[in-house]
This record gives sequence, C-alpha cells and structure tokens, in this order.
Amino acid sequence: MTPNEQLKSLCSRLRLYALPRLIENEAHIASEQGKTHSEFLRDLLAREVQERDSRDFQRRLKAAALPQRHDLDLFDHNYSQGITAPRLRELRQLGWLEQNYNIILMGPSGTGKTFIASGLVYEAVRQGYKAYMVTMEDIISTIKMKSLATSAMTAYNRLLKADLVAIDDIMLFPVQKEDAAGFFNLINTLHEKASLIITTNKAPTEWAKTLDDEVLASAILDRLLYHCQVIKLSGQSYRMGNRKSIFDNDDMQSIGGDISSERH
Repeated sequence: MTPNEQLKSLCSRLRLYALPRLIENEAHIASEQGKTHSEFLRDLLAREVQERDSRDFQRRLKAAALPQRHDLDLFDHNYSQGITAPRLRELRQLGWLEQNYNIILMGPSGTGKTFIASGLVYEAVRQGYKAYMVTMEDIISTIKMKSLATSAMTAYNRLLKADLVAIDDIMLFPVQKEDAAGFFNLINTLHEKASLIITTNKAPTEWAKTLDDEVLASAILDRLLYHCQVIKLSGQSYRMGNRKSIFDNDDMQSIGGDISSERH
C-alpha cells in the first residue's frame, strides 16, 4: 500500500470523508507554493471542515421543509403593511431567537405571513440553528401518529430538540379536544426552550372556538405570549395581485378586486 493509500485509509477510519478526494490536489498546491507541513495539514483540515459544514447545512435545510419562496430579500413591502424594511432586517439578525422569544404573524391571506416565517427559518438554518417549518395540520397528524408510527415519533422528537419551530396556519381548521391537548403538551414542552413562529389569520380571541376549549386556548396563549412579538399584517393579497393566467386575454382580471371588496 502506497503512503497515499495508507493516508486515505486512515482518513476513512477517522471519518474524514472529504480528505481522500482532496489530498493529491492539496499536496500539489502545497508543493508549488512551498508550504510547510503544518500549513499543508491546516489547509487540508480547513477544507474538510468547510465541506462538512456545507453538508450539514444542506441536511438541515432539507429537514426544515421550506416552501419554494423563502428569500426575504424578495419580500415586497408594497403588498404588505405592518412590518417595515428596518424591522424585517432586525428580525433577520435573530437576536430574538437567542432569547427564546416567539413571533406571531397575524393577517389575511396573501399578506406575507408564510413568506416571512419561512424566510426567518431559512436565516436560522443558515446561521447553524435547528429550525423547521410545519403546518398545524402536520403537527396534529404527527401527534396522532407518534405512538403508532416510528416516523411520526422521530418527527415529534425532532421538534422537541429544535431551536425554532414555525407553525403555519395555526387554528385554521377545528381541532378535536384530544388533539388540542397533545398540541398544548408540545407548546408547553417547547416553552422557553425554543422559539416559535406562529402564522394565523385568526385573532387569538378566536382560538377558543377552534379548539372548543377556552381554558386550553388560554393556556396555549399564555405560553406563546409570555415572550412574544405580535406582528399584524395587512394589505393586498400578493397572490391575487400577481395571479397568472393561461389565456392571452384574461376575462377574470377584476376577480381579485371583487373578492377584496367582498371581504370588506
């Protein structure tokens, strides 16, 4: 076995998976630049760390389950009122996450709640946090199945270990009492151990109707609002304002305005 083969074998045993591929090229560069053995080893290990960090980021990003649109640089303040560009930049710095603060994004459909939430989850993942984007429906399904399916229990335990969980469309649909109790247990476990981002088109005062349990709704709100920033969004629906048509001459151009007028 040649020295290079021995070195690659040792790298494999030490689980330094990038090094075997990098050794020959880095050795050639080190020879041309007259690097010392220490400099060569330092640069080689730095490349290993860089690639390991990149793989870890991609793994956490995939686990975060973000929607396709999550780049907050593209957030259009012309469609949504309630948060200024400076405030959004401040949120992206994640100081609130370090203090286990929660964020509640309230407002009608299309005003950017999910976009902001997923964008902040992306920023958290990018900065090394364990962060996930889930819908209320996903969480209820996971709670129901965690005692029956290993995959559901794995998903539930992943949430318990998260630094940030964004729950989209909370209280959009009625929740059965037994499921509401499970949801409270999750919120109670995460309370002051992780940050939560909640998106909702219902005022917290309406949550009791969705849960059909005023006491449980109050207990959930008590934990969410303890350290929390509530952001009320309003404005024109971005989706309706940027609706696409399959026809050259769209006969439905006024539908967005008609629906908006009916809402008011």
